Amino acid sequence: MSNIAYAFLLSSMAGLSTLLGSLPILFRVKKKENIIVFALSFAAGVMICVSITDLIPEAKKLLDTIFYPVPSFLFLAIFFCIGLLFSMFIDSSFPKKENGKTSHLYHVGIVSMMAIVMHNIPEGIATFLSTTENRSLGLALTLAISLHNIPEGISISIPVYYGTGSKKKAFLFTLLSGISEPIGAVLAYLFLSPFINDFIMSLLFSFIAGIMIHISIYELLKESISYQKKYLTIIAFCIGFLVMFLSHYLL
Repeated sequence: MSNIAYAFLLSSMAGLSTLLGSLPILFRVKKKENIIVFALSFAAGVMICVSITDLIPEAKKLLDTIFYPVPSFLFLAIFFCIGLLFSMFIDSSFPKKENGKTSHLYHVGIVSMMAIVMHNIPEGIATFLSTTENRSLGLALTLAISLHNIPEGISISIPVYYGTGSKKKAFLFTLLSGISEPIGAVLAYLFLSPFINDFIMSLLFSFIAGIMIHISIYELLKESISYQKKYLTIIAFCIGFLVMFLSHYLL
């Protein structure tokens, strides 16, 4: 198999692992609210961990190879804030209908899906480019991204399912977020590979970190806290953060 085909295969595998996050909706549970609270807080822990231990440090490292520390930090901060503002704009573009918890959960799922699509496209680009250069590096990156993508799938499928009652919608929206990763690989192959460099990737990582932090705090945690299950929210958040943090040492 050529390096190009192998890179497409790994990018697709990494993206479609997001669908594993839909598995919990296949099982009936008695305490629906506990599942919702746990899933939202767990996903928030995962996203915040990815942002502060992956995206932001990687962006800073790439910028430090180009600039002195102060302009490096300024670029990171500016694009992080742009990501926050963009996420706020997306959030306001999908207003909640006045139907109580159901519409709120659906809104959370849609906004989470859009944030994860934005996150997965550059991941697909990075996986594709890394694999074409080094198959072993590409495989390790695919395994790491696959682990990250499972809880990201949970952050979409659970709120969409419990917000609409439709397993098909939950699966479809999770699938859409997953296929954005191989789409990133296609974009890299067809158009972007000559233009992608450390500076562009660092700005993308900073921008996406801003989106992920906003979604985690303003959507996932805010919705979880509204169920007034404080201890479950804290425990689930910590578990999500620790799972993602420990995954760095397992791969």
